[in-house]
Amino acid sequence: MKINPEKEIVEEIARIILVAARTAPKAKGQDELVLGIVEEHEKEALAKEMEKVAERGKAFEFFKRDAENVRQSDCVILLALNFKKPLGLNCGACGFDCKTVLEAQKSRLDFEGPVCAMRLLDLGIAIGSAVSKAKDFCVDNRVMYTIGVAARRLGLIEGQVVIGIPLSVKGKNIFFDRKFPAKKK
Repeated sequence: MKINPEKEIVEEIARIILVAARTAPKAKGQDELVLGIVEEHEKEALAKEMEKVAERGKAFEFFKRDAENVRQSDCVILLALNFKKPLGLNCGACGFDCKTVLEAQKSRLDFEGPVCAMRLLDLGIAIGSAVSKAKDFCVDNRVMYTIGVAARRLGLIEGQVVIGIPLSVKGKNIFFDRKFPAKKK
C-alpha cells in the first residue's frame, strides 16, 4: 500500500496548471509568456533571495513570510511576461505609443518596464486560468509577486514581469493564516 500518494503527483498537476495558463486567451492570439516549474533544488535559493529582499526594510517584511511558504510548498510555478513587441494598438496605457515603448528608458527595479499593458493583461488572464485550474484539482495556492521578484534576481526565468504561484497539498492550507516570522533579537 502507498501512503500519502498525492505528494507524487503535484509536479504533474503543476504541468497541467501551466497548460491552462498557456492556452488562456491572449491579445491578437500572440503569446509572449514564459512558464516554468521551479526545481526542488532551486526552492531554497529562491527562499533565501526573498529573505535578502526583505532586508530592504519594514515595508518588505512580507518577502520573509512568503519565503517560508516557498519552503513549505510542494511545488512552485513561475509565469513571466517576456515582452518583445507591442500589439500596435497605440492605446497609451503603458505611457507610450507602440513605436516608442521599446525605445523608452527601462526601469531596473523589481520588474522592468515599460511593457505593453495588453501583454500584462495577457499575463493576468494566464494567472487567473492557472489558479482556477489549481482549484479544480483542490491544490492550495497563492499568487505571489515576491516569488517573481526573487526569481528575476536569480535569473530563473526570462521576462520583465514574473509572478510565482506556490502549490501545496497538505491537510491544512499553508497560505490561509500566514504570519510574519518572529523578529530576531
